[in-house]
Amino acid sequence: MNFDALYQGLQEGMRAMSWLEIVAALFGAISVICSKQNSIWLYPTGLVSTGIYAYLLSREQFRLYAEATLNVYYFVMSVYGWYHWAKKGDSEPETPVEWASRREWIVTALITVIGWGLFAYLLSNYSNSDVPLIDAFVSATACGGMWLLAKRKIENWLVLNVSNLVAIPLLFHKHLLPTAVLTIFLFIVAVLGYFSWRKIWREHHTTGMAK
Repeated sequence: MNFDALYQGLQEGMRAMSWLEIVAALFGAISVICSKQNSIWLYPTGLVSTGIYAYLLSREQFRLYAEATLNVYYFVMSVYGWYHWAKKGDSEPETPVEWASRREWIVTALITVIGWGLFAYLLSNYSNSDVPLIDAFVSATACGGMWLLAKRKIENWLVLNVSNLVAIPLLFHKHLLPTAVLTIFLFIVAVLGYFSWRKIWREHHTTGMAK
């Protein structure tokens, strides 16, 4: 391993940091903690983070256009998810934590595959992106995971972590140090979130059977 190159990369990442990225990363961390706790506050905090990232990642300095578009999608899905999670009246309870059905897996796969192809085509032909395929993959898998999250499906954590795993080296490559560190944190929390939501599901169904 070339430690000099690694050190130089970290220095460049530190120099490239901005207060805007730090704020976005901070609110992103708060949002994912709320998500793990199954708290609706994941959405208002997420709106702040995704709004900033949509602007930040589209700048010429970073050229992560698919991830910028992804954050616009996150923003819209956060509004939808906020509504979907909230109680719509006394007669309609909030959406429970459940496993995804076969139909929901098919929808998730279609979102991911079609999204990857569309993002990759647009980035390769209509942008100056230097990482079109990887940027497209990270964004497409995250879109699928976010859809499952809005539906309160346990497997959202698995799909989102596929995106996180690929995103981490990409963000270090782009010298987005706070965001790379945030994504490592997201990966860890997503693992914990998967087991936490699975426990919530078991407790809910155990209580239901006991009645």
